[in-house]
Amino acid sequence: MFTSKFSSNNANAKPIKKRIGLLTSGGDSSGMNAAVRSIVRIAISRGCETYAVYEGYEGLVQGGDMIKKFEWSDVRGYLSIGGTLIRTARCQSFREHEGRLLAAYNLIKNGIDALIVCGGDGTLTGADTLRSEWPELTKDLIKNGKLTEEEVAPHANLTIVGIVCSIDNDMALTDITIGAVTSLHRICEAVDSISSTAFSHSRAFVIEVMGRHCGWLALMAAISTGADYVFIPERPPETEKWKKEMCESLEKQRKAGKRNTIIIVAEGAIDDNLKPIKADDIRKLLVDVHIDTRVTTLGHIQRGGRPCAYDRNLATLQGVEAVEAVLRATPDTPSPMISVRENKLVCEPLMKAVELTHQVGEAIAEKNFRRAMELRDPEFSEGYEAYLSTTFMNNKTASKGNHSLKIGIIHIGAPAGGMNAATRAAVRVSINRGHKPIAIYNGFTGLLNENVRELNWLDVDDWTSKGGSELGTTKVEANNLELIACQLQKQGINALLLIGGFEAYSSLIKLTEARDKYPAFCIPMVCIPATISNNVPGTEFSLGSDTSLNAIVDSCDVIKQSASASRRRVFVVEVQGGNCGYLAVMAGLAVGATNIYAPEYGLSLKTLQEDVNHLVRRFGADTKRTSSGRLILRNERVSNTYTTDVIANIMQTEGKGLFDSRTSILGHIQQGGSPSPMDRIRAKTFAVKCVSFLEKHAHFSNPSEKMKLPEVYTKDPESAAVIGIKGAQILAEETEFEKRKSKKAWWINVKPLVELLSKWGYSDSEPIEGDMNIGCDLISSD
Repeated sequence: MFTSKFSSNNANAKPIKKRIGLLTSGGDSSGMNAAVRSIVRIAISRGCETYAVYEGYEGLVQGGDMIKKFEWSDVRGYLSIGGTLIRTARCQSFREHEGRLLAAYNLIKNGIDALIVCGGDGTLTGADTLRSEWPELTKDLIKNGKLTEEEVAPHANLTIVGIVCSIDNDMALTDITIGAVTSLHRICEAVDSISSTAFSHSRAFVIEVMGRHCGWLALMAAISTGADYVFIPERPPETEKWKKEMCESLEKQRKAGKRNTIIIVAEGAIDDNLKPIKADDIRKLLVDVHIDTRVTTLGHIQRGGRPCAYDRNLATLQGVEAVEAVLRATPDTPSPMISVRENKLVCEPLMKAVELTHQVGEAIAEKNFRRAMELRDPEFSEGYEAYLSTTFMNNKTASKGNHSLKIGIIHIGAPAGGMNAATRAAVRVSINRGHKPIAIYNGFTGLLNENVRELNWLDVDDWTSKGGSELGTTKVEANNLELIACQLQKQGINALLLIGGFEAYSSLIKLTEARDKYPAFCIPMVCIPATISNNVPGTEFSLGSDTSLNAIVDSCDVIKQSASASRRRVFVVEVQGGNCGYLAVMAGLAVGATNIYAPEYGLSLKTLQEDVNHLVRRFGADTKRTSSGRLILRNERVSNTYTTDVIANIMQTEGKGLFDSRTSILGHIQQGGSPSPMDRIRAKTFAVKCVSFLEKHAHFSNPSEKMKLPEVYTKDPESAAVIGIKGAQILAEETEFEKRKSKKAWWINVKPLVELLSKWGYSDSEPIEGDMNIGCDLISSD
């Protein structure tokens, strides 16, 4: 679809395509380039023209070569590059009326009357100011003789759409901003490395992270790394108490045997009298109590580098929605900001978001810290409370009257990043609420062999950053129900937390269905989904899926570099996932794959032939010595006939000498490694909710004289559930047990977008008519 515009001098003139300008401004953040790529290619596919404005608002003021039309191939390779390739700069002149007058002139001269701006609150405010002044600016340009009425007439209104790019994640009305998660990756990598040297030398490290007015990075880094203390501007400590309380807490940990101490400080940290808390001040306090302490300021390493998988996909999807927002905008529509709310893309009023963002700083300045926390998204407050409950031991006896639970914790299925982080959080929350966490080693096999023991606070101290499964895990489901019931009763376990994938989910269902026969299963039971395949019903994300996705993306970046160095090469990359195509599809979106072969879509010879034809056409059109490598991602179970080798051989044979092909089977590197920050945060969130769930559904009967603990007995169907992003429930009716996955997949519509972004500009396709119905439902479905 395109917007028709006609010159008043020639009613029969050819319609002019809608021209969309885009710029990046303010501080750079990883993922900006992915947004630019998405905007350019989606706009072209919708029959529009896209103009990149270099150097942000400075380029808009200067005009000329700073405003350049972008073609499809101009954004090739953008996905994996950090920062912003169309550059950013501070622009003082744009703050003045004359500067905005020049910006309006340059936009109109280039036929642009829609602008997508990527940046923080200052960037978005500047864009909305330009829009509000647009009628006045155009009148001034006509009055000054810079433009004629005929030139201005087709551009009577300016459309503005905002995409928030900020590592601080400080914008209101959105749960996450582009670049924040990548920045968190950099912090966690640094803190994980520092932790090992802190342990070796029995030292404390005070680590300063960015966040002048927002403590999101500091708080999430503290959660993700298991830091011992955190200072953020939204929850400042009491002036008269915090020094003593901190030193006493850390000294207590040291006496208990803890060797290393990590303290995270946001650069804008203050006390409740608004006095800045500096990293070096904390160091001096710890040195005074004889703790050897160092300070590390991470600085700008937090801002740069390759974007993580989450930021690539977030930026891509927001770019799609930004173009759609431009095309459906009207002169009366308030400028929208593309936002993420509860894992869904929505449009929020841009200036309302900016106003609420500014209110946080105002609330802090007024010492209204409760209001400051309320203005942050709900997960911020929940995360802070979860951090407190898993960091500081309060020695409570029990949280539910005088009753205490004996919570069995078991890992089932293949290892997944975040299993250990979830176990650590569950253990510590349980202890803080007066319960006994019982580790069951090596799955149900270990339970039958009585391989169990109670865990204490420091047993799990360093588990946050550990990959794999410290308890040990097997793929053996709950099969010998009689012996399992006997051992649960013998060990006195009256609540059960299962952490694992489809095997854990299936086991939970089996135990629940056997309650009538075995009273030992009449206890509250809950499952934390943990599998790289992300195939557990009842949740949109499983622990380990983000870690695995990043492992695939990192490997594909390297493979693509090798393919590009060879100029004319296609790699067929096989990824795991069983019968679920989540990893293949979302990795394909993040790396710019040519196509994805996954079980949900099937694979035929016709599809292979179409892809070969596309590759032949694309390599044939490439300028000599400029060809880049291409990737095709194949799920391991998509076809028994068209194996990875067979597909590569077909590509090689049918390539007509224009390209060759290679295979790469990533294998178990997708399961290992340190968990990603997102998986660590989700692990802690899930674990805290699980303990609360077990408490809520533990119905105590009168204590037996022969038992130290009260009996727990419940057959309530709601007392057994999967804890996930969607809530707590078992969705057996949504489960394909034979294929071991959910019948519903929120990501199912992503594959057409992957193909569009990769193929459209190199085909004979016509512009897409109407709304693509892709943008809003990609992050999750209702």
